[in-house]
Amino acid sequence: MAENSIDPTFGRFLRFWRGVHKFSQEELSHRLNSSPRHISRLENGSSRPSEAMIEDIAEAMQMGDRDRNHLRIAAGYSPQQQRIDFHAPEFKWLRKAMLLTLRAMDPYPTTLMDSAGTILMVNRAWVGFYSATIPAAQLDKVTNHFDFLFSRQGAGTILSGWEDTLSMIVMSLKQDAMFNESPDKLAALDQLLNNPNVPSDWAQRASRLEPMASFRVQADYQGALRRFYSVSQIVGALGPAAYLSEPKLTISTLYPEDDTLDVSALAEGPLEHPLLLY
Repeated sequence: MAENSIDPTFGRFLRFWRGVHKFSQEELSHRLNSSPRHISRLENGSSRPSEAMIEDIAEAMQMGDRDRNHLRIAAGYSPQQQRIDFHAPEFKWLRKAMLLTLRAMDPYPTTLMDSAGTILMVNRAWVGFYSATIPAAQLDKVTNHFDFLFSRQGAGTILSGWEDTLSMIVMSLKQDAMFNESPDKLAALDQLLNNPNVPSDWAQRASRLEPMASFRVQADYQGALRRFYSVSQIVGALGPAAYLSEPKLTISTLYPEDDTLDVSALAEGPLEHPLLLY
């Protein structure tokens, strides 16, 4: 791209959506109280839209949050995330799908959390895994996945070797929060930064590591230190805004590294927890 020229990505998006709605440049400019010449300059990359112009275009084309954010990203602006209530009536189908998913993950300990780390659901194996060492009254009060993992009263009592992993999680939350400064994400970040287990050099540690959705941890299981894979899967939108669109859910699962380690008993017997919904 030539020096001082503008990235043409936004122009490609604008031309595409004009075609979807069968708007000519003249018609779109009329709807935006602009000029066909300005629309042409936006499309050929010789002019960059303001944020207000992007919002006007999105309104004119009746775009949802996903496609509005694609326009913002294409023009070089941060996306705007709207907080979505996972428990709202319109997401009954999603809750059922996530419930079936967590049930299918038994006997491997699994949680479902939102973008701020709030735990929404757990499976039977999760309750069985942690209830062996954490009193039920304490386990029942768990609300945030990250806080629980590194708390010396929570999972931190049995998990070890998390210094680099914790640094990466803090870095991920920090950069995610910088996109839109969501109050929920900022609160989760502040709480995690105040955790005494966070290394003082977390930023330097994380800067030397590439983020991965999977990593290895050690856990005390049946009286012995065992290695597990911690695997996270993102449940979100497709496309460029996949990791920025709400509801952005994460399924986090522990798998034993040793194929011969039998964990089937974790999901057996009478198990109760406020977030165990089956």
